[in-house]
Amino acid sequence: MWVLAMFDLPTDSKAARKAYARFRKDLIEDGFTMMQYSVYSRHCASIENAEAHVARMGQKLPPAGEVRFLTITDRQYSRIRVFWGKKRAKTEPSPSQMELF
Repeated sequence: MWVLAMFDLPTDSKAARKAYARFRKDLIEDGFTMMQYSVYSRHCASIENAEAHVARMGQKLPPAGEVRFLTITDRQYSRIRVFWGKKRAKTEPSPSQMELF
């Protein structure tokens, strides 16, 4: 399973920028990696594990802005196509089911 975190957070004040940076740091500390600006992904072993990460991050939401979490299967994730300009780029290989840190 994969969890995608997509967000639009305000950065119009010093406090908003601090909340934005804190949320990004929380995502990274929870094992998410940046796919593109404001889109982060994390591989999970099961739907239960994915739901636990979504619940944990849901408790760390900033006070303003919008955050969405999308849970998809490995097969759905493997169908992502990446384009750079007008040329298609190869997608990053999916990690193996078991990762050692």
